[in-house]
Amino acid sequence: MTRLAAVLAALLAFAASVAGAETYRDRSVAISAVPALDIDRYLGRWYEIARFPNRFEQGCVGVTADYALRDDGQVSVTNTCRKGALDGPVTTAEGVARVEGPGKLTVTFVPWLPFARGDYWVLYIDEGYTVAAIGTPRGKTGWILARQPRIGADMRARAEAALAANGYDTSKLIDVAQDPR
Repeated sequence: MTRLAAVLAALLAFAASVAGAETYRDRSVAISAVPALDIDRYLGRWYEIARFPNRFEQGCVGVTADYALRDDGQVSVTNTCRKGALDGPVTTAEGVARVEGPGKLTVTFVPWLPFARGDYWVLYIDEGYTVAAIGTPRGKTGWILARQPRIGADMRARAEAALAANGYDTSKLIDVAQDPR
């Protein structure tokens, strides 16, 4: 396939995925990221506790996200998924995040497409940086993340409350299986 054909195919796939994605957030509700995010404390491994269904994580369990500071000041993102079962095949996606403002990042997994960036807003993070709720202004994706593969009901409730306060329908969240350790 020629480079132009590959670019056009990627553009069409990206447009189709954006156009067809369900919205989980009432966009008439104002969305707000946390007023301050210490990116150094945010770095490291996060376990996906729950997510809103999305095409790119279909069938994924045991999902983790690893964030590391790059020399250029941006953040490397490595998402890992086990397909179908906790002992299933591992797939990874490598991306780059850029801090856009307090609690606001943009992420891309296709760096050669400058407009293929997605919003990634931290809507809630506890004081110890152990649980976070992530969302987007368009409301097509969202996650509850934690430093451990399991969290207590009280922490889950706080993360869900932050999503709900930002217009998300938390009844649409799906739990993500994690290794019980």
